[in-house]
Amino acid sequence: MELHFIGIIIAVCTFLIIGIFHPIVIKAEYHWGTRPWWIFLLVGIVAILCALAVSNVIISSLLGVFGASSLWGIGELFSQKKRVEKGWFPMNPKRKDDYRPIDPDETLCPVHHGKSLYTNKKD
Repeated sequence: MELHFIGIIIAVCTFLIIGIFHPIVIKAEYHWGTRPWWIFLLVGIVAILCALAVSNVIISSLLGVFGASSLWGIGELFSQKKRVEKGWFPMNPKRKDDYRPIDPDETLCPVHHGKSLYTNKKD
């Protein structure tokens, strides 16, 4: 019986890439706010284009995961700012003016335009 480890290798590396992006987003928002969103965009696009050009399945897959994680990081960067405004994460004291007070019932979901699904408030 021959074993094939490509799927396991891709899965473990995907888990690690996604796990690495969490602290990157948190640190980026803490130090620079949402300004570096365009860096995440460029890195994501370049990684995805490279994934299309590479013939090795493992490397191509990991480049695609890295690119998708970078693009996903853009939304997480803006959500991280809201998490800081809600007090869930520490605020950079050098950038206090970048934050606004936030309603405790406000959601992080952009689809609901900041309104929580779980409150009974009427507009």
